[in-house]
Amino acid sequence: MRKNGILMPIFSLPSPYGIGTLGAAAKEFIDFLHKGGQSFWQILPIGTTTIGDSPYQSFSSFAGNPYFIDLDLLVEDKLLTKEEIASFDFGDDIEQVDYEKLYNNRYKVLRLAFNRFEKNDDYKAFINDNSYWLDDYALFMALKSANDGAPWYEWNVSLKKRDDAAIEQVKRDIANDIAFHKFLQFVFDCQWSNVKKYANQNDIEIIGDIPIYVALDSADVWSNPSQFLLDDDYTPRAVAGVPPDAFSDDGQVWGNPLYNWDYMKKTGYAWWKNYLGYALKRYDTVRIDHFRGFESFFTIPFGDTDAKRGKWVKGPDTDLFDALGKEFGQNLPIIAEDLGVITPAVERMLAYTKFPGMKVLQFAFSGNSDNSYLPHNVTKNSVIYTGTHDNDTIMGWLSTCDADTTKQAKDYFNYQPDSGFNWAMIKAAMSSVADTCIIPMADLLGLDSSGRINTPSTLGGNWCWRIKGECINDWLANILLENTTLYGRNNK
Repeated sequence: MRKNGILMPIFSLPSPYGIGTLGAAAKEFIDFLHKGGQSFWQILPIGTTTIGDSPYQSFSSFAGNPYFIDLDLLVEDKLLTKEEIASFDFGDDIEQVDYEKLYNNRYKVLRLAFNRFEKNDDYKAFINDNSYWLDDYALFMALKSANDGAPWYEWNVSLKKRDDAAIEQVKRDIANDIAFHKFLQFVFDCQWSNVKKYANQNDIEIIGDIPIYVALDSADVWSNPSQFLLDDDYTPRAVAGVPPDAFSDDGQVWGNPLYNWDYMKKTGYAWWKNYLGYALKRYDTVRIDHFRGFESFFTIPFGDTDAKRGKWVKGPDTDLFDALGKEFGQNLPIIAEDLGVITPAVERMLAYTKFPGMKVLQFAFSGNSDNSYLPHNVTKNSVIYTGTHDNDTIMGWLSTCDADTTKQAKDYFNYQPDSGFNWAMIKAAMSSVADTCIIPMADLLGLDSSGRINTPSTLGGNWCWRIKGECINDWLANILLENTTLYGRNNK
């Protein structure tokens, strides 16, 4: 069944409080998708972010980002007042997120709500049902605050290595802060569940996004050190990244700790079952970033500043997905991010799992007609994109392409200047045989590079783009509906 969707981060939604949230604007965007004949809303990871603000580096693989908690809904719940919210500065740029102001003020206003909150049966059930990750996460976050934000591997050794007596004592000492972080996750879960329910009621499925790796400074690593390749002092033996290539002479050092796959296999991949299982409850479909890392992963000696000494090491391959399939069913709703250099071994893994891969139109114009990303070469079991969160917008890309690439793209799309190049590319994606087509919201709007979400290997200025509220309107929804219907992707 042919379907279409829009890629739109939650943080990019309009909001008067500095960042997109799970409030009215999220439901208005769902209404827009429904009117536009869409089937999917694809988002980026929604975890609590660390330094750099990347959703792919989170303090937890399970926790939701408290920045996304809608403050107006807390007013409705009588946990905050409008006056209290107005007394905090979350930034006044409606097109950019100011993470520094959020960091300095968001938790302060949420603390006011926490102080008024009275535990109820729903809260107690949430705490009980999620104790397998929530207890460690709340303790981890409270300890970070108690240690002035320092990473866990710089804490007192008794806390770093989770000495039982030390942990029990600190639980008593900072019990209120632990409870605060449990409250935040309860509120996030309530608001998220409400948004997802509304989406599904309006025939919109949520495509979530999970990183293959976790951050070193995370509750995941601190509470489960045996699952990762760490030495006796809990220092990574090696870290993740990618090798040097045509785009980077040094490669990329991501810094994420690597999984101890031998240990994970002995446990029946219990950690991954928890990780994926939680994602499958939260989303309708799960996109897994850097999917090729399951077949072989690139390992870089810890401390190296470039990836030149790195090497490829065999991963769990299909063995992991056999275990996950037995746990959750054989037809797992997973999209494999298979971009980059894909080896025959990775292709065999993808064929075995039957997960759809990704085809990105911005990668199609290499001058060769056999390029696998060109629409006429795209396979049915795939998801086609004009670009991803790591790409420039269509219009930004066009403005920076060399003359040969620009000519090939315009000739391929039979581009007519009065129609808009972004729509020429969007129509090509929609007309392909790929079962699913996803269009970034900035491409739908025809924005230049100001609408770019992330520039890989750069720090600062990423994950900040926000949309103006008036851009989500019936006029655009009707244009989207016409094209979605024209190319047989409207299933309403």
